[in-house]
Amino acid sequence: MRLGLISDVHGNRVALEAVLADMPAVDGLLCAGDVVGYNPWHEACLEAIRTPGEGLVAEHVGVDSVPTVEGNHDRAVATGHAPHFNQMAKAGVERAREQLDEDQIAWLEDLPTELTAADGRVKVVHGHPDDPDHYTRPHEFGPDLLDDEDVLVMGHTHVQHHEIYDEGIVVNPGSVGQPRDGDPKAAYAVLDLDELTLEEHRVDYDIDAVIDAVEDAGLPRQIGYRLVKGR
Repeated sequence: MRLGLISDVHGNRVALEAVLADMPAVDGLLCAGDVVGYNPWHEACLEAIRTPGEGLVAEHVGVDSVPTVEGNHDRAVATGHAPHFNQMAKAGVERAREQLDEDQIAWLEDLPTELTAADGRVKVVHGHPDDPDHYTRPHEFGPDLLDDEDVLVMGHTHVQHHEIYDEGIVVNPGSVGQPRDGDPKAAYAVLDLDELTLEEHRVDYDIDAVIDAVEDAGLPRQIGYRLVKGR
C-alpha cells in the first residue's frame, strides 16, 4: 500500500494542483491539516479535500476520500478566533470566512485533531501527538513520538523532514502551499507501508500566479512574496 501525504495547503490552489499532478500512483491520500489560511483559494482547496471524487483530486489522484486532521488555521477559520495570529495569518482567516459557506465552515469545525489509517498503522496529527499547536521541528523527532503506530505524520512547521527508526517512521511531508524550509517548491511525501519506506518530493509551481492573485485579493503582499524563497 502506498499513501500520499500532504499538509499545510493553506489555500494555495496552484501549488495543490501541481502536487496532485506530480504525485505517483497511490492507494490513498492523507492530509495533516491547515487546508485553509493565507492564500486566496480557500474554497477550492477545501472542496478538493472534502469532495475528492470531484475536481482536482479526482482528476489527478483518483482516491475516494482524503482523511484530514484539523490544523490551527482550520480551527481559526471555523471559530473566527485567531488571537495570536500575525497580520498575514489574520488576513487569510478573514478571507476564508468571507469565501466559505456554513457547510464548509462546519466541515472544518468537525475535523478531528488526530486520526488513524491503514488499520491503525498510520497516525496523523497536525503539530504533535500531545499538543496539536506545538511546532515539532526536525531536531525534536524521535522514536518516543511513536505509540502503537508504524508511522506518525505531522505538519504545522512547513519543514519537510523524516526519520526512520527501528520503531517506525516519523514524517512531516512539508507544506504544499507555503514551504518554510528554504525550498520554494511545493512539498509532499509518499509512504510505502509494505516496505516501510518514505519518499520526499518537491515540485515547481507558478509562484508568480499566486503573487498576482494575492495582490488582486487585497491580501498582504508578503503572503505571496515569501513564497519566492520558501520562508
